[in-house]
Amino acid sequence: MIVLHKSDIVDYAVRLGFEDIGFTTAEPFVSHREILEERREDYDWAESLGLALMNGTDPRTVLPGARSIIVVLEGYFRESFDPAVERHFGRCYLDDDRVTKDGLAVRIKALRSFLRKDGIESKVPFNLPHRMAAARAGLGTFGKNCLFYANRSVRGGSWVLPVALVVDREFEPDAPTVRMGCPDWCRNACVAACPTGALKGNGKIDPKRCISYLSYYGEGITPRELREAMGMYVYGCDRCQDVCPRNAPW
Repeated sequence: MIVLHKSDIVDYAVRLGFEDIGFTTAEPFVSHREILEERREDYDWAESLGLALMNGTDPRTVLPGARSIIVVLEGYFRESFDPAVERHFGRCYLDDDRVTKDGLAVRIKALRSFLRKDGIESKVPFNLPHRMAAARAGLGTFGKNCLFYANRSVRGGSWVLPVALVVDREFEPDAPTVRMGCPDWCRNACVAACPTGALKGNGKIDPKRCISYLSYYGEGITPRELREAMGMYVYGCDRCQDVCPRNAPW
């Protein structure tokens, strides 16, 4: 067995095609837990779906021997989509691994297998705050639209999907970048563009008014007051990302 160094994991992740990779500790996500406790009514739908978000605030509930978290970034805006289609579907769906079959799940499995060969156990918990883990690992910052923006990849945009792997070996953590990264001159473009008024500014959102929530998790008939604003979106919404000056055109 060859003892893996941090640089070995970085090199392998890059070879697998990930945009970036970072490392952080396995300490609990205290601020995330506090937000969930404070806004329990806003996220009661998650509990009803069995997502157990509170459990995800402590990596050691997922992997008792957790020592570090490895976070990789997957970019999903490498091509232009038909504008007619974009008016009905968010880009994250159009480039979803279940649709494109480009092997995100396969590459995650390959990375975990690579770690396991060196005796490193890993878990990829769905309820871990993956974006917060990515910011703690120095991979990016947050936007006023509550989304995650990369520091070094995809031209600093938000067209990324962070995937966090909780591991039972300690690695030197990278410098965290847990902060708001929006420029002062953006004039809250994302907040103004949100069709349903879900974005409240200062990094806050009413998830039950967000079109992505309504199309992903909403049950029954869409509330009457949101129907006109939702329009013909079938799955997802990118309005707050499309108007954002941090998302430079490709």
